Amino acid sequence: MSDNGCGFPAPGLHSFLFKPLATVGGFEFNKVMLLALITSLLVVTFFWAAFGKAKVIPGKLQMVGEAGYDFVRRGIVYETLGKREGEKWVPLMVSLFFFIWIMNIWSVIPLAQFPVASVFAFPVVLAALVWILWVGLTFKRHGFVGFFKNVTGYDKSLGAVLPLVMVIEFLSNLFVRPFTHAVRLFANMFAGHLMLVMFTVASWYLMNSTMIPAAGVSFVMTIVMILFELFVQAVQAYVFVLLACSYIQGALAEHH
Repeated sequence: MSDNGCGFPAPGLHSFLFKPLATVGGFEFNKVMLLALITSLLVVTFFWAAFGKAKVIPGKLQMVGEAGYDFVRRGIVYETLGKREGEKWVPLMVSLFFFIWIMNIWSVIPLAQFPVASVFAFPVVLAALVWILWVGLTFKRHGFVGFFKNVTGYDKSLGAVLPLVMVIEFLSNLFVRPFTHAVRLFANMFAGHLMLVMFTVASWYLMNSTMIPAAGVSFVMTIVMILFELFVQAVQAYVFVLLACSYIQGALAEHH
């Protein structure tokens, strides 16, 4: 909360750090972990309530659940993997989409006001799960030789540049791919939260500094940023799942 001599509590990395809510056996449980846990419970509880006793003529909750499930199934999975290959992956992708979306949406919920995905560990774990799944599927479908060709982009028609291409593809697929998959989600949530904090704190600071017009502008920008974040939160969940489906599609496809 350094004010740099002007009294303005500029947001920074401290905005992403929280004191432990509890410490058990040296393990610290903080607000971010609590929100992640609540997110898991919300996703499980909602779909259990919506489909636990599914009816031919759905009630309101089942209709909402079916709409969300069908959006991911038809709008992402089928479009990427096709109906035949994609059906088995729908439950995983639906779970990923709604887990990420709710993790993100906490940033605009009063009292919570923090996107869980802005803590790098959470996107890293999700991206690592997708990467492990991709590696395992590629081995299972193509064997060791097929896996090698898949991750190196082996194509003898490339001639003299083939070794260079293989090195680039190897590094890209095994290291850069999971990193960018995680960073894309993390960076957007991190930057969005920082912007929200900045305009929110600026509104409060300017109001207390009797700079009412400037405080009004900052408050309007806060509302604009909240609306923009609502859009970005859903888009980032969509993009993460779309990329996951794309990687699975690459694992299942025949190498040429």
